[in-house]
Amino acid sequence: MEGVGRLHALVAEHAQDPAQVAVGIETDRGLWVASLVAAGYQVYAVNPKVAARYRERQSNSGAKSDRADAKMLADLVRTDRHLHRQVAGDSEEVTAVQLLARSHQRLLWSRQRQLNGLRAQLREYYPAALAAFGEDLAHHDAMAVLERAPRPEQGRALSLSALQATLRRGGRQRNLERRAQEIQQALRAPQLQAPATVTRA
Repeated sequence: MEGVGRLHALVAEHAQDPAQVAVGIETDRGLWVASLVAAGYQVYAVNPKVAARYRERQSNSGAKSDRADAKMLADLVRTDRHLHRQVAGDSEEVTAVQLLARSHQRLLWSRQRQLNGLRAQLREYYPAALAAFGEDLAHHDAMAVLERAPRPEQGRALSLSALQATLRRGGRQRNLERRAQEIQQALRAPQLQAPATVTRA
């Protein structure tokens, strides 16, 4: 708040109307951007890659500094603002939807990273599980069986009845017997064995 207040005071020394002020910034989101838009300034979102090209044009080294970046963005919106998107003030509902969408996106990315990590680990010591579940390690069948039998020897020991019960608890309602047979066949297929110390880890 203190920083925003200092900015408003500085602007007030040079402009009577906030709408006369153009601001260039290398993002179109966040509290800082929202506060600038709410204050009535014309805020232009500059793509960082575009900003980098402007920076290279103004500086032989292309090196970044806060002071040089501020001048570069000021020059950019002074001369080329028509080439960049002005950030519009959104309603609270739109802002809330955008926030939820970004949160959902971050959760999906995090989930995918975890699945990639799980796949890499299974490839090291439990390839039969990859054969059983393919690319769909997030499926409730895979989660249920891997929780019940996280090591290859445990997977090989699962009976059909145990597999069916595990799949049922995981949420499967149809084709229990057929799916249990497919998984058992994959888990009991010959595979290269990792050392016991690796498996226990």
